[in-house]
Amino acid sequence: MKKSIKNSLSSNEGLKQFLLSLIATTVSIILTFGTSAVIEHHHKEKDKREMVMMIIYDFDKTIEQVQYADSVFYESYKAQLEVALHPESFDSLRSCFISTVMIPYIEFAETTEKIFSTNIETFNTIGNVGFVQEVSAFYNARRFYQETVLDEFKKEVIGSAITMSIEGLFSVDIPMYYVYNKQCLMEMQKICNRCMRMMKVSKEELKEFSYQHSVLEDNSEDDDEVYDQGVQEYLEAERIIRQAKMKLEQEK
Repeated sequence: MKKSIKNSLSSNEGLKQFLLSLIATTVSIILTFGTSAVIEHHHKEKDKREMVMMIIYDFDKTIEQVQYADSVFYESYKAQLEVALHPESFDSLRSCFISTVMIPYIEFAETTEKIFSTNIETFNTIGNVGFVQEVSAFYNARRFYQETVLDEFKKEVIGSAITMSIEGLFSVDIPMYYVYNKQCLMEMQKICNRCMRMMKVSKEELKEFSYQHSVLEDNSEDDDEVYDQGVQEYLEAERIIRQAKMKLEQEK
């Protein structure tokens, strides 16, 4: 009897150890796979946020460039109107038109657009159809802007000599391009704002991302001063050369 009880206790003890071992193994498996799942989910969410921020950052830099063109077009068309009313002001306003000639040479970085357009994993990572559609709409709007404003303006400016004579200046309809530029700018801003609301991206978060990822331009204010000085030196040199030509013509 005692032997039977002892065997029974020994058997129960073995079963208890087995169950404890099974539970421990099960908990270990759950923790291992559960932790891996959590880590994997965290990485996916991080990748998604990084891609979203990279796209909106690209939008923001594009809008900055179009805003620059907007301000130059505005100053140029106001100057063109001033010359129309007061032709004698042409020489003093020529620096405005020199800046305008540089607008068609604005270039957009296309790296983010290419990643978005050619990599199917981008769609899987973002996982938001509405956002993907808005991103496509933005890049379509940017291509439309490139073709309709920048490329067409470049065609008109080349050979028009808008900085050399009043006749050349009036051969280009600057107010029209200002309006086109403004319309494209407003459309891109609306799309960007919708994307930021959709993905809950604040202006502060975008600003912080821009600070971390943008290439900081050293002495940008100094560069602007150098450019302005170069324009003024060009205008002065051109004025002197023009006067010299006129003097030679009179002496013939």
